[in-house]
Amino acid sequence: MKLFTLEHSKTAYQADVVFYGVAVALLATLLLLDAPPAHWMRLSACVLIGAAAWTAMEYGAHRFVLHGLPPFSRWHAAHHERPSALICAPTVVSAALIGGLVFLPAWGLFGLWPAAALTQGVLVGYLFYTVTHHAIHHWRARRPWLRERKRWHALHHRRGEWPACYGAPTSFWDHVFGSAQTKKSSGSTTDPSHRTTL
Repeated sequence: MKLFTLEHSKTAYQADVVFYGVAVALLATLLLLDAPPAHWMRLSACVLIGAAAWTAMEYGAHRFVLHGLPPFSRWHAAHHERPSALICAPTVVSAALIGGLVFLPAWGLFGLWPAAALTQGVLVGYLFYTVTHHAIHHWRARRPWLRERKRWHALHHRRGEWPACYGAPTSFWDHVFGSAQTKKSSGSTTDPSHRTTL
């Protein structure tokens, strides 16, 4: 079924970015126009918490699900085998996960507006991740930040080495959880920021 394919056509791949771009814009408009002004500080904090939470979710999903839990690890292996192929989670799956694991629980725990703001932060984080990961694999790196992200992600994609460097847009969680290290064949460890690739 086309809704659940991992490898997308160029149109479907671009539609995913457009869908999340529109979702971010619509939810931001809703929050700005309809949320109670007295709660804007709290809601702004929820957006920031959601964006920060996304970075942790992306790291955890990449490290422990996509690299450790079948059948997801087998599906993710296709991306490692063909990194420039247009492979990503189907939009219907990612939207259902964000709605079911972020918005609905937050709504039940904190109410509608905090849930919407938290979800907005997660959506911004997800969109930023999607564009960054695409840029890493498909764009020329003219800016130092993107050059560093490409170098970092190249360490993750190296064949035959201890998996590391799971974060695409940020290396923060890799440093927190010790996966910023790669093993050399000698068995010693080296911080990948001192290695040169790309």
